[in-house]
Amino acid sequence: MTTYPTFPEFKPLTLEDRDVVHPRLWQYQPETSELTFINLFIWREYYNFCWSIDGDCLLLVADCAEAPFALPPVGPALRSAAVRDVLYWLREARGVASPSIERADRRLADELQGCTEFVITPTRAHFDYVYRSEDLGSLAGRKYSKKRNLINQFLRAYAFTYVPITPALTDDCLALAEVWCEQRLCEDDISLLHEFRGIRDALNNFAALHLEGGALLIDGKVQAFALGELLNENTAVVHIEKANPEFKGIYPMITQQFSEHRWQGKVAYINREQDLDDPGLRQAKESYFPDHLVEKFSVRLA
Repeated sequence: MTTYPTFPEFKPLTLEDRDVVHPRLWQYQPETSELTFINLFIWREYYNFCWSIDGDCLLLVADCAEAPFALPPVGPALRSAAVRDVLYWLREARGVASPSIERADRRLADELQGCTEFVITPTRAHFDYVYRSEDLGSLAGRKYSKKRNLINQFLRAYAFTYVPITPALTDDCLALAEVWCEQRLCEDDISLLHEFRGIRDALNNFAALHLEGGALLIDGKVQAFALGELLNENTAVVHIEKANPEFKGIYPMITQQFSEHRWQGKVAYINREQDLDDPGLRQAKESYFPDHLVEKFSVRLA
């Protein structure tokens, strides 16, 4: 029989927790990219994710040393009691002067409207970009002409094969990720270093995590790959996308190919996560013309 921590006890997130955590996340049918077991697992070391069960709610806390915070409680409405529990726990057990729930979705924000003990603030840096899978899979129409031009340049210069990622291919994907990490000087950037570690852990546990992936092979060698999963019944989420930039046009190529071969015709939308207020990343995400953005909020005690 599976045992799990009950509030106020928390335990660090491990791969073995998937059987308890994933079904609760899937039942919630989230729209925000953070609320998947794979995303939590990839970033577990960076954020020191811990979890607990509080009544009907799954509580998730980023118990990182500098500024601990909670993710939104996952469970049936109404969740105000769970929100109150985790915020007061952060203040009293972890000594956080101004405890918060971050990346809260519109559902939770709406539930808490009228509760004067909470202050709810939108956080634009964390809004997710969501695209129609048909748009990303076809890149049809005048608005995507620049993307098609890059892809055509790629097609004229290189012969490639698209393949679904299997456990047999994960070492080759990891080799590309290592090159990416060296090019980006990950050792000098803690967030990039943890991103690489997350990619490594995802690839090393590809089957156990039930990941979906696609890769581009050029001369039999992996030069681009993407990793994702179903976020909800109608939306996929792409967590990782890496490519060798020496091949011009390879990034729009892997975006289009993964969308076409894995998601187009299977889900209506693809969530490609947030821009973190990075101007270059925002421009890149806007260049694919999102269908809509998924709002996220910060919740604090009044």
